[in-house]
Amino acid sequence: MKQGEQMDESMEMDHSKHEHHDHASAATSGHDPHENHEMNGHDHDHGGMDHSMHMGNFKQKFWLSLVLSLPIIVLSPMMGIQLPFQFTFPGSEWVVLVLATILFIYGGQPFLSGAKMELKMKSPAMMTLIAMGISVAYIYSLYSFVANKVNPHEHVMDFFWELATLIVIMLLGHWVEMNAVSNASNALKKLAELLPDEVNKIEADGTTKKVKLQEIQRGDQLLVRAGDKMPTDGEIIEGSTIADESAVTGESKGVQKTIGDSVIGGSVNGDGTIKLKVTGTGADGYLAKVMTMVKQAQQEKSKLESISDKVAKWLFYIALSAGILTFITWLFLADLPQALERMVTVFVIACPHALGLAIPLVIARSTSLAAKNGLLLKSRQALEQGNQLDYVFLDKTGTLTEGKFTVTGVEVLTDISQAEALKYIGALENQTNHPLAVGVMNYLKSETIEPYQAQDVSTIKGVGVSGTVEGHQVVLANQKEIEKRQLHFDQEKLKDYQAQGNTISFLLIDQQLIAFFAMGDTLKDQAQDFIKNLRAAGIEPVMLTGDNNEAAKAVADYLAIKEFYSELLPDDKEKIIKRYTDKGKKVMMVGDGINDAPALARASIGMAIGAGTDIAIDSADVVLTNSNLQDILKFVQLAKRTHSKMIQNLWWGAGYNIIAIPLAAGILAPIGILLSPAVGAILMSLSTIIVAINAMTLNV
Repeated sequence: MKQGEQMDESMEMDHSKHEHHDHASAATSGHDPHENHEMNGHDHDHGGMDHSMHMGNFKQKFWLSLVLSLPIIVLSPMMGIQLPFQFTFPGSEWVVLVLATILFIYGGQPFLSGAKMELKMKSPAMMTLIAMGISVAYIYSLYSFVANKVNPHEHVMDFFWELATLIVIMLLGHWVEMNAVSNASNALKKLAELLPDEVNKIEADGTTKKVKLQEIQRGDQLLVRAGDKMPTDGEIIEGSTIADESAVTGESKGVQKTIGDSVIGGSVNGDGTIKLKVTGTGADGYLAKVMTMVKQAQQEKSKLESISDKVAKWLFYIALSAGILTFITWLFLADLPQALERMVTVFVIACPHALGLAIPLVIARSTSLAAKNGLLLKSRQALEQGNQLDYVFLDKTGTLTEGKFTVTGVEVLTDISQAEALKYIGALENQTNHPLAVGVMNYLKSETIEPYQAQDVSTIKGVGVSGTVEGHQVVLANQKEIEKRQLHFDQEKLKDYQAQGNTISFLLIDQQLIAFFAMGDTLKDQAQDFIKNLRAAGIEPVMLTGDNNEAAKAVADYLAIKEFYSELLPDDKEKIIKRYTDKGKKVMMVGDGINDAPALARASIGMAIGAGTDIAIDSADVVLTNSNLQDILKFVQLAKRTHSKMIQNLWWGAGYNIIAIPLAAGILAPIGILLSPAVGAILMSLSTIIVAINAMTLNV
């Protein structure tokens, strides 16, 4: 890749057009951007699960189901075996039947609904396996109850005990997992909050009137006062200002806006009052387009199958085949009741309690460890996808840098003090309306330096700014002007600033070169070490930025990043990520701005910087709470160890089926060995205990 800035034509990017109104085409009138579209983050739960059911419902279902199951556990035998604590009384079987029916309908509902969805999608997985286990256990137990009432002398074994424990343990597993993995909040609602509720509409007679945002249509004219949020995408028809687009684009540098320039809804107007002509509202506004991209990316990503779902899918097919084969075989070898009992035993044993806890317990442990290491895990998928990463894509501003455009250094070239030089610089910058000037004045304020007063300040085209300060002729000039005037100084002092992509300005007092100051977004202290360690872990870093190619190359070279993409428009990042994922690469995107949200949702793993925008955080799978780049490496290490534990637990949780299913089917019956259902239940309990202990041994 030649510096990474050249991109496939197939990506349909046009870098010659940087105006944001390209992304904010004609609006449909009357759309309410505050309309609450349902958008509950990623569909990361088991394939067919009812995603609207949140953690509170699982918690409630678990506790109520536990209360319902306790009398069943005490009053009914475990696969035909009477346990020491169990007892019965006249009519106790009716109590068991009523409680089991309520439990099956109430506690089993999420699994039955989930199975219905999985089967509808022709992808049976965990929910189908659980639904099969509990349905077979309940229906056969119902048959057993009727059979025993009709003929009390011929006892038919029921599975009420297994039904109760299976539902309770599976609900516990889902609650544990959802409790561990935080729910993504409504990103669309957060986007809507970026826009004001009311706007100042300019009427035909020139007067302004406050109206609701949803009443605004394309072509309307709005008045936006200093400090207000831009209510819609629009074009400036009067006035000039500096727009703060950091909440929307993630870029920290203010953007100069004047007549004919476009603005993005949700960005903040600076100190100038402007008049806008609306170019995009509601569904056609930039923010809505970002949300659409996020939604599409999340929907496609949610189709990824989790490891446990893959295992459950195989177990479902194996159990179904084994159960039917068992039934047919025993129908020929014995009679219908025995054939039914054998088949049901196979189905119930095939749905191990341990499988329901195998992954949730590892996730609970992993999310707890992650939190201690500055990582908030929002998706179980992140842990599975983080095992074999090929690339980590890094947004430059706010991720590799601090995200604050400011003075990064002042070098005095004569014998005056640094503070004195800054007083002269501040005197001129205080009189200009430019993003660099804002950065300088903020820096002076933070350093408590009071600038001198300037007179006769004027802009010199292609050079800088000049004026009279304290009786001296002062000029702030660019490097080209210094070279033109043939003013010499130690070039070594410049190198480090230029290597980090800083903008350099020079201070001249009475034609003499006094100092230079660098402005830019400072790189994070740990950035260089992080890139080195990432590569050592076999993961290739790629930098993404909206900066021009020269500035991007300077930063990439300084950090030794081989691949980078520059001059990116907001939706370009998502297209780049898609290109890599379409090739089957596992990629992680790290970003902090709204414009990073689609890319965060599209990547195998989206990681948001904790100090970033709410929208980016909502779209991500992992949040870097301390904004420390080294924590990304901790996540990679944790993901590898978590994946290893998941595989081990799945073997313990489902592996016993390799022995239990054939034995339950009666494969060794010809030599007199027939697995008792009770032995199957004991094996099941043992695997559950092993799974729990194994999960707790996970460490970073």
